[in-house]
Amino acid sequence: MKKVLAIISIVLLSACSNTESDGINTDLVNNSASANGKTTSDLPEITFEEMEYDFGKMTQGERVSHDFNFKNTGNKNLVISSASGSCGCTIPKWPQEPVKKGTGGKINVVFNSEGKSGFVEKTVTIVTNCEPATRILKIKAEIIVIETAK
Repeated sequence: MKKVLAIISIVLLSACSNTESDGINTDLVNNSASANGKTTSDLPEITFEEMEYDFGKMTQGERVSHDFNFKNTGNKNLVISSASGSCGCTIPKWPQEPVKKGTGGKINVVFNSEGKSGFVEKTVTIVTNCEPATRILKIKAEIIVIETAK
């Protein structure tokens, strides 16, 4: 009986230490450049005219907007799955449809300075089907608070 238990234990332990990589599906890995042999030339590429915009001086309470223009310089359709501001005062709007290779679009960012003062810098994180998947756009401004007479 002890011999049978010893053999079963050895079989179980050796099965747990099996390090063969056969049967691992590389499609589960999201880094396409290293996972399945695709290169970045097989993917879309988002190229912005600018990644940062300075609104300059503005009065507290103003709402301003800026368009970040981009082009799909890759070889496949570009899909922007999301765009999110670093706070509720920064609201992006982006194309919901795929952007064909060679064509462009814009991401409109609206900034509301209500309740803000001094120098501010906010970001918008863009998530795409490019490699790398995220890009970060920046906006900044100097917000002047106007004193009111009492």
